[in-house]
Amino acid sequence: MLLDKLNWRYATKKMDPTKVVPDDKVERILEAARLAPTSSGLQPYEVIVVTNPEVRARIREVAWNQAQVTDGSHLLVFAAWDNYTPERINMMFDLVNKERGFTNEGWENYRQMLLNTYVPRDPEVNFQHAARQAYIGFGLALTAAAFEGVDATPMEGFEPDKVDEILGLRERGLRSVTIMPLGYRETEGDWLVNLKKVRRPKDSFVSVVA
Repeated sequence: MLLDKLNWRYATKKMDPTKVVPDDKVERILEAARLAPTSSGLQPYEVIVVTNPEVRARIREVAWNQAQVTDGSHLLVFAAWDNYTPERINMMFDLVNKERGFTNEGWENYRQMLLNTYVPRDPEVNFQHAARQAYIGFGLALTAAAFEGVDATPMEGFEPDKVDEILGLRERGLRSVTIMPLGYRETEGDWLVNLKKVRRPKDSFVSVVA
């Protein structure tokens, strides 16, 4: 059951460097991120899978020396578009038309609305919007990891500009938003593993307008 898996997961603090997440599990986690909903269906982010030990060691240096970056077997970097451009918007609308095999006036009018609204905006506004979409995929990837019995640690504690430099993201029109090591917990040495999961009670978290 999904809720059981979500209660099982936690932000793993110590991963076993001898254990490797199987490729099929990684692929399903990535597919969950790919299938995530995004504003206007633009999917304005990409996921970079880093397994190279030397590259992950460099990223660890700019990620507050968090050991999970190198002790996990995979590092997922969620990177958002640095801006909305006509080419990017048209690419996604053209892809939809190609895959569905038809066009319609309403859809094409919506394309023009986005081109007229997004493109003139400040690039930083557009990046922040794209970054929020990346977080949707990030959340689904975390959920999928739990469903697969794979430990994952959501991280914002890193220097994005330096990760961008290490991975050459700016040249690709991308900026790193958040990172997620994948692996398997090493219970000895992980101070968090046996502590109770604590969340605010429902009555202070959910309100109902009937």
